[in-house]
Amino acid sequence: MQWEKNNHKESSPFFYEGDNDLMNIEVRLLLEAIYLRYGYDFRHYSKAHLKRRISHRLSISHIKTISQLQDKILWDRQFFFEFLEDLSINVTEMFRDPECFLEFRKSIIPVLSTYAFIKIWIAGCATGEEVYSLAILLEEENLLNRTQIYATDFNKNVLNAARQGIYSNQNMDLYSRNYKKAGGKKELSDYYTSKYGSVIFDKSLIKRIVFADHNLVTDSVFSEVHLISCRNVLIYFEKKLQNHVIGLFHKSLSNKGFLCLGTKESLRFTNYEDKFTTIDEKAKIYRKKPIYSKK
Repeated sequence: MQWEKNNHKESSPFFYEGDNDLMNIEVRLLLEAIYLRYGYDFRHYSKAHLKRRISHRLSISHIKTISQLQDKILWDRQFFFEFLEDLSINVTEMFRDPECFLEFRKSIIPVLSTYAFIKIWIAGCATGEEVYSLAILLEEENLLNRTQIYATDFNKNVLNAARQGIYSNQNMDLYSRNYKKAGGKKELSDYYTSKYGSVIFDKSLIKRIVFADHNLVTDSVFSEVHLISCRNVLIYFEKKLQNHVIGLFHKSLSNKGFLCLGTKESLRFTNYEDKFTTIDEKAKIYRKKPIYSKK
């Protein structure tokens, strides 16, 4: 019985319990291998997040060790892209944290309305719920027709889902409540058609959206924009990577451009804290301080 118990433990993806140092070494080697083989850099992602996702992949793939997982990832490209799905951050919902969208209407819309043409970057857009939320808000403020929204993610599968704009009907009650709390001026159902247990959002919203592949970790400035929304992504990054990404955002924003983060994220204690003005700390809305050219 003792042998059976130990054997069961070795067959489990959690057999590293009690030898955390070994697991940390194997995780580090795995991330380095992924970077060298495929160019995706997860080396400064939150280790707790990575370990959860790696353990999940070990369990469903019936693989005993991270070393064995690494071997399969290096030699099986299709398997790597399946694993990539595990590491991407796809937790989202429409009008998430509706009080932030209310503050968006109050603090940002009056400024954007003064521009002849508006460029917005939604970074880490996942399956697109926030993209359509923002498009609806801009439509209600009569700004969508002069706005270009760039929605990016490194995960091509979630980008394809976002392009389609099709979502499960079971989430619509929650999304509708969020929409109303966010200051919605109509009914959320006015913007989609429901059929066969799913909803599809109006194509008129998609006309102003460009979905594109972009990796915040390895890619450079995407475009100069007036506003960047990157909500609930930085919490999965270590401090070094957070600084890198915020620096990327700072370079991408036009003078006095806006940055919107998730409610659990902040510019505090980053290298760029003094380069932004806080518009609303609770809603995590910041504005880039103007950079004046030296003559």
